[in-house]
Amino acid sequence: MSTFYDYAKIWVKAGKGGDGLVAFLREKYRPDGGPAGGDGGRGGDVIFKVDEGLRTLIDFRYNRHFKAKPGENGMTKGRYGRGADDLVVPVPPGTTVRDFDTGDLIGDLVEDGQELIVAKGGRGGRGNIKFATHNNPAPEIAENGEPGQERTLQLELKLLADAGLVGFPSVGKSTLLSVVSAAKPKVGDYHFTTINPNLGVVTTRNHEEFVLADLPGLIEGASEGIGLGMRFLRHIERTKVILHVVDMGAYENRDPFEDYVKINKELSSYDEELIARPTIIVANKMDIPEAVLYLEEFKEKLRTYFSDNYPDLSVPEIYPISAFTHAGINDLMDHTAQLINEETERREALEAEKAAEDQKESVNYQIEEEEPYFYLNRDSDGTFILSGRRIEKDFKMANLEYDESAMRFARRLKKQGVDEALREKGAKSGDIVRLLDYEFEFLD
Repeated sequence: MSTFYDYAKIWVKAGKGGDGLVAFLREKYRPDGGPAGGDGGRGGDVIFKVDEGLRTLIDFRYNRHFKAKPGENGMTKGRYGRGADDLVVPVPPGTTVRDFDTGDLIGDLVEDGQELIVAKGGRGGRGNIKFATHNNPAPEIAENGEPGQERTLQLELKLLADAGLVGFPSVGKSTLLSVVSAAKPKVGDYHFTTINPNLGVVTTRNHEEFVLADLPGLIEGASEGIGLGMRFLRHIERTKVILHVVDMGAYENRDPFEDYVKINKELSSYDEELIARPTIIVANKMDIPEAVLYLEEFKEKLRTYFSDNYPDLSVPEIYPISAFTHAGINDLMDHTAQLINEETERREALEAEKAAEDQKESVNYQIEEEEPYFYLNRDSDGTFILSGRRIEKDFKMANLEYDESAMRFARRLKKQGVDEALREKGAKSGDIVRLLDYEFEFLD
């Protein structure tokens, strides 16, 4: 049986920029030709691109590391190194990308062809031709390429369905999907028939179309990871309308209303907003004689339940159907399409309002305080430890093979207050300072 892969943890690294070159013209009739070292090329980005032909994240099960190529190094006679090609990684529509370490949302990929840069390539280092001045016409200074961005990502696939079928196992969700669409989910008379989500396109009598998802059956504790747990619940997030299917025939002597309440509890535990989402209660298996009595009792309990727990919300409409005999299904699908259209309009209005607010706020934005250039700590052996994203980046780009480049980096540290901070920490001449894997002596 195939498995629906909807989660992946991967590592991506963009390409390093090419190194700038220290070089000088050595031509027969130009003894004082001057510096001629070119800049390095840009490193490749890692880009996710939506491919509507993909349906799961299974490709990321076998390939978890993605590394773009570095830029070409600078060359003599002032020639630039070539930039590297970007690494384009196809992902299925509905993929949410987060930084695994911080949990920050990087992007939500929905439309076919949509692209997202998940790791940015480093810029090329400058060659010595860029550092020539009137006072120093032949500098031995060049930069190494900027390191490419490196990060661990968490990918989640959330189905792009207009409406989703929820409910306990064996209430008839798969059967209903097979009746209203061309989807052919496996259907059987036992629990957890569906362990993978199924999608079907529904066409109503008014020739409206929408995508309906048959999602794996919930059980108690799903919001805490029991059973199919979170794997199911994340797929309900994008749906505009929820079709809550209830077995009104009371299969295995189950109480239809208690089942409804238990599923509602799991939905609200996962996301309270799901309770307020447009919902239709689908009273299935009405072909069973006892179902009519259970339905009347269900309606009375439902009114009391919403009055006591959700007084500000409207009681969901109930549509009695039989997936077996097809009774009531056309009316149900027509009403579902209507709710989807209404919810689509509501969301578009909210998005337009939010965009207007964001534009208004951007006029009076405040620049966030920049992170410190460096952090200074002391190791147990007395070594002073320099760290921080900005200082580490400058160090990696400093070409320390040349004295002039090394002196330029030293001046940069002094300008940023590193020398003063070391003195305040008690550093004396001869003390060891470590930056990444490089150690040097502090000279006061």
